[in-house]
Amino acid sequence: MKIYTKRGDSGDTSLFGGDRVSKSSERIKAYGTVDELNSVVGLAASYELSERGTILLRRIQELLFTLGADLATPPSSDTRIDRIAQEDIDFLEEAIDELEENLETLKNFILPGGSQPGATLHLARTVCRRAERATVACHETDEISDECIKFLNRLSDFLFVIARHENKEAGIREETWKPERNEQ
Repeated sequence: MKIYTKRGDSGDTSLFGGDRVSKSSERIKAYGTVDELNSVVGLAASYELSERGTILLRRIQELLFTLGADLATPPSSDTRIDRIAQEDIDFLEEAIDELEENLETLKNFILPGGSQPGATLHLARTVCRRAERATVACHETDEISDECIKFLNRLSDFLFVIARHENKEAGIREETWKPERNEQ
């Protein structure tokens, strides 16, 4: 089977269920950014992680495929797929709570960075925020489930916390943001 089909050469693509839409549509932007996010999470997972980090990121990648399919399939479609559910949002909240138990409470902003996995997870968090913005824009024009937006909102929090967790596990100290002021 060839990887190329040539069906998208005119600038449109198929959704699950067969409907054709422009590749510049809000729906395509949303699930395309989720696909990008999954790749960044995969990059983070390619580094040496804590055992818990490895398990959690594998689950996140699976959920991101579910999210992409959910975004590519209007809820009213007859196409049967797994969708993001409240239990997936609960999973993120439980993972955040678990990881935060061993982290210092933040009193200042921290600079994104640290170890390779930590810095990459901070990057993933920013891509997640962009995916969330694209999904909200999609929600304004297209039919998508509310759980998709909630999931992405919680996922960005999770990515921030797991970045901190991986930096701590690697023995990397977080650097706080100290705004420089020009004294005149």
